Amino acid sequence: MSGIDYEHVLFVVVLLAILIISFGSRARVFCQYLHYMTGIRLTPGEVMRVYREHGKPGVRELFLDLLIRADLEEAPVITPETPGAKPVTDLIDK
Repeated sequence: MSGIDYEHVLFVVVLLAILIISFGSRARVFCQYLHYMTGIRLTPGEVMRVYREHGKPGVRELFLDLLIRADLEEAPVITPETPGAKPVTDLIDK
């Protein structure tokens, strides 16, 4: 045995750093995706706090709650007199 192989140690350190960065960026990526897809703005700190307190189901519940609230703000009030919408399949080019 010739001692410590510094190339392998460096390789392990680089892989560990990539793993730590990828886990740390999950909340940021979620917030960016949420804003891009829905227009809802959240901070990574808010997502991490909900995850810490309620886990994965809590983040899912927060996401659904925010989507429903945003949808209710944008959607028109539907009454029995409201004309029916076109089926989505009619919007696709055939």
